[in-house]
Amino acid sequence: MQTVVRKAGGASGEPLPPTLPTDTVPDRVNTSSLGSWSHLIAGATGGMVTAIMTSPLDVLRTRLQTDYYKTQSSTRLTPHPNQIRQSFVRSSVNHFRETFGILFSIHRVEGWRGLFKGLGPSLTGVVPASAVKFYTYGNCKRLLPEVLGCDKDTTLVHALSAACAGIATGSATNPIWVVKTRLQLDKAGARRYKNSLDCTQQILRHEGPKGLYRGLTASYLGSIETTLHLVMYERIKGLIATKVDLEGAGPESNHFVQGLALSGASGLSKMVACLIAYPHEVIRTRLRQAPMADGRQKYTSILQCARLILKEEGMIALYGGLTAHLLRTVPSAAITIGTYELVLKVLERQ
Repeated sequence: MQTVVRKAGGASGEPLPPTLPTDTVPDRVNTSSLGSWSHLIAGATGGMVTAIMTSPLDVLRTRLQTDYYKTQSSTRLTPHPNQIRQSFVRSSVNHFRETFGILFSIHRVEGWRGLFKGLGPSLTGVVPASAVKFYTYGNCKRLLPEVLGCDKDTTLVHALSAACAGIATGSATNPIWVVKTRLQLDKAGARRYKNSLDCTQQILRHEGPKGLYRGLTASYLGSIETTLHLVMYERIKGLIATKVDLEGAGPESNHFVQGLALSGASGLSKMVACLIAYPHEVIRTRLRQAPMADGRQKYTSILQCARLILKEEGMIALYGGLTAHLLRTVPSAAITIGTYELVLKVLERQ
């Protein structure tokens, strides 16, 4: 009877109460506008925090990816001609020893500031990179189903959205990462660059504008990693949603459980994607290196770089810095996407 009375009242000459029409339309507008901002807030906040916390590992990873710091330790670890192949266990032990040996030597030789080289460009790049990445990914996920005429949760939509996000992010932020890489590779005692601005000016003076876009093709190749990461993340997230009852707990504990589940899904998918697509990271770093003493670039293209690395250093060099990379990017991905998802849910509910 109560529902009948309400319907009759609404259909009479009385003014309509603010029910479905006026409540639903503003919600759609607010959700859309808040969603755009939440892409920036979630990605930028998570990215800034993780960039600061993982800066030492980022410096370490960059140095292990290049041949600038392959000095005494690497020659000591190189097998003799009569010892063609090291065992997997021995090479793994040597890899961990080299990784943490360089990490400790940075603080000892260059001081604590050496652990945060390139942090300025990293922080400068995190905000626009995160904003471009999540804005592009979120909007492509919304628009592509209409263009392709398929369901919004299909793997094709996720893959194309992730690829577009990777390409857009690489194109927009490549100059920042070139400067960051040059600063992180700057040796103590023989420094080329005073700061980020001086590095940018020298690159433009000696290499022209194209110098700021070195490694861009490798960044495009790296969109494979972004695609694998986000597609696997969406699949794992869907599996969690169907297999785990996240709605059974109270509101506060439910947010916490959801955050853990989504962060775990992001971290796991990022680790798998890194293991598959990691060599592009090494190639990209080599392409961004500063020119040699005679002004020539040692690495000029993706194929030339890959061939030269395989010829001079072997297959294992394509995985240089993998340990530091995983230690940095897996928790970073977990924090960033976990925060991103939770902020979206909170804003939508509000």
